[in-house]
Amino acid sequence: MAKQEVSGADLPTQALALFLYENELIKDKLSPLEVRQFTNGYSNLTYLLRVEGRELVLRRPPAGAIKRGHDMAREYKVLSHLSPHFSKAPKTYAYEATGDILGVPFYLMENIDGVVITYKEAARRGLTASDFKVISTSWLDTFVAFHSLDYKAVGLGDLGKPEGYVERQVTNWGKQYLKAATQDLPAATKVTRWMLDHQPKVYAHTLIHNDFKYDNLVYAEDNWSQINAILDWEMCTLGDPLMDLGTSLGYWVMESDGPVFGQTIPSPTIFPGNPSRSELVQAYATKSGRDVDNLVFYYVFGLFKIAVIVQQIYYRYTKGLTQNPKFSNLDQVCAFLCETAQQAIERKRIE
Repeated sequence: MAKQEVSGADLPTQALALFLYENELIKDKLSPLEVRQFTNGYSNLTYLLRVEGRELVLRRPPAGAIKRGHDMAREYKVLSHLSPHFSKAPKTYAYEATGDILGVPFYLMENIDGVVITYKEAARRGLTASDFKVISTSWLDTFVAFHSLDYKAVGLGDLGKPEGYVERQVTNWGKQYLKAATQDLPAATKVTRWMLDHQPKVYAHTLIHNDFKYDNLVYAEDNWSQINAILDWEMCTLGDPLMDLGTSLGYWVMESDGPVFGQTIPSPTIFPGNPSRSELVQAYATKSGRDVDNLVFYYVFGLFKIAVIVQQIYYRYTKGLTQNPKFSNLDQVCAFLCETAQQAIERKRIE
């Protein structure tokens, strides 16, 4: 899994090695265990374990995180059921629920080789417009294929309650924002009220990933048309697939959005060769056969949800529960996203 690594010295290697041994993942509980942390991302913590010539990935929630959005049991369940039926879901190996080892639950999955396309990685590789035409097509085809899965057939019929999903999401994200608020944002209030009044009542029911974006995919090193895996499944559930698309659109930054948006969400979608948000929506509609007429609502929801997520991280930062300096200005990011959502409402368009 091609992500930047730093020392993972904060994990208890002896206790972890014993856990691996007890779950028959290694032959000797005294085998040296090397731990490295992947530094990408703002949410759950991900570590690479190297032992006895193999590599495993450990996923755990951050300190002080609420269970919603950081539920390791849910993520483990989703992958365990999906991987036999969907090649983009990594295989799982073991789950630790008690918190006795790390103080929080965690699970182990396979390490996937390939390239995670972040903004920096795209710039470093000098990816061209031709590259991104292939990359974005692969992205969309995989997204559509995921939404077409029969969730009952793969054993995930009890993952969520798709009826009433949109209303619950709008209500719950509004409540979560209020719990994590550290400043008065009139735009947040206006956006929340507008979504309550304009939410769709009838929609399809599918599996939804809830964080489907370039840096949660692992592309094959030598073939941009091949996606080896989808990562970060902690928010996967059953609901309206266009809510999933809306979140992806929130991350789909375009050059025409201006430099502030690009700095707020440094996404590789800003490079030439990527479709615009409107082009992406039309391609999704064509390939999925879904009606996308109400996309302003879904885009606004996506922006607001991302705003709440970064505000929650900033709240934990202000409480000293996380100390990464890159979190220090996330309150400003939250404000910008809420204001952008309000502008989309006023202009009645997604770009």
